[in-house]
Amino acid sequence: MGLRRLICGAVTALLLAVPLPGRSQIVNRLKIDDDLFQRWAYCRMQQFNPDNLPFADSLYRYGIYKDNYRYKCLGLNLEFPIRFAQGDYARMDAAVAEIKDLMSTHREKESRSFYYPVIHEYCQLLIHIGRASDAMLEARTMERLAGEEHSALGMMYAHRIIGLIQSDRTNSYLAIRNFTQAADCCKEARAEQELPNLYILIAQEYIKMRDFASAEAFCEKAEVYEEYFPSLRIKTRMTRAYLYNAEQDWDAFWTTYDALVGDPLYKVQTDGDSRFEMDVAYLKSKGLFEAALAKADSLGTARKRHQEKHAIYAATGSFEPAYSQLDSLMAEKDSIYIKVQNEDLAILDAEMNNAQLRQDAERLKAQNQITILLGFLVMFVIAFFAILLSQWQLRQNLDEMRRKNTQMLAARRAFQKALDAKESENDYKIKILQNRTTNVLTDYEDILNS
Repeated sequence: MGLRRLICGAVTALLLAVPLPGRSQIVNRLKIDDDLFQRWAYCRMQQFNPDNLPFADSLYRYGIYKDNYRYKCLGLNLEFPIRFAQGDYARMDAAVAEIKDLMSTHREKESRSFYYPVIHEYCQLLIHIGRASDAMLEARTMERLAGEEHSALGMMYAHRIIGLIQSDRTNSYLAIRNFTQAADCCKEARAEQELPNLYILIAQEYIKMRDFASAEAFCEKAEVYEEYFPSLRIKTRMTRAYLYNAEQDWDAFWTTYDALVGDPLYKVQTDGDSRFEMDVAYLKSKGLFEAALAKADSLGTARKRHQEKHAIYAATGSFEPAYSQLDSLMAEKDSIYIKVQNEDLAILDAEMNNAQLRQDAERLKAQNQITILLGFLVMFVIAFFAILLSQWQLRQNLDEMRRKNTQMLAARRAFQKALDAKESENDYKIKILQNRTTNVLTDYEDILNS
């Protein structure tokens, strides 16, 4: 008992050590204690911060101590973005796999509403490290589950993932279409807190398409929500920075960049590559090309490195290295195109296999239903004939009883008739005897009188 109190006290002390956040767009989907949720939400606002690991571990252990899967899920949900930032993808996958296992065991409404955003976040990270095919399979699974459960929230996250995959493949039109569908589902699900994120994603796609007016309009739509969701500030500022950089409005870009990097939430709410890309854009805009080249080497993917270095060499008139980077970029794009085609074929094959499995399952189910129906029919026929047989046997028994009763009645009547005849005979004999007695008495009297 003393050890249990000590563990519980230590966990509680660690939970209370985390300061409370302001209002945020993070939703208490698992319906846990409000005070604990606020502390967890504060850490979620700094999702890539490694300082969150002790708190994540304490939540998980507290879930074990309380035998409560909700705390385990919250702890794992804090852990896997940090594992991503650390490059420990195996542990990231393991944490998400455990969440999925816990969610499959506990299928309450709150659990499902937690499952969708968690898998969405996981898919974002998968796309970032070049595993778009895995993300697409997760999205298709989510879409099927959401369809079965009639969940607008699940459909919103599924379309959002597909939009992110299309964005990664530079299919901005398809990305915008999926993000727009996600926004419609978002309104249907009454999850308006997700709308500004979708508006930001749409704005970024319009920037890629160089439709700056539309991008500006969606930036303004997203900024309306900053009053209610302060954690949104970093995303809207980054989108503004992308827009000003694309428009080459340098004064606005530099002002936005300075405000962005000076924000304490910037580092803990963004991944390294996003910050490196922003730094490269800033250095290029200032004419610091050597520093921009050095920073571009820090980018995580070969495609982004070649793309940024090509733009820098072209801006400085270094056409030979620019061509070399462009050649490498095109080779990388061809490789990615082939990979995407293979991934699409693999996904299509998997979906066809899944569809075939579902059809086989439906066919087996139908066969089982027919077998059960035939079984009931056979049982009914057997029961029907058994009833007919019992009715026929009963009728035979009744007829036999009637025949015996008739025979017994006839015998009784014959016996009664014999009795009646015997009685008549006895009566006749008595009368004769009486007559004889009378005659004897008469003769006796005559003798006495004479």
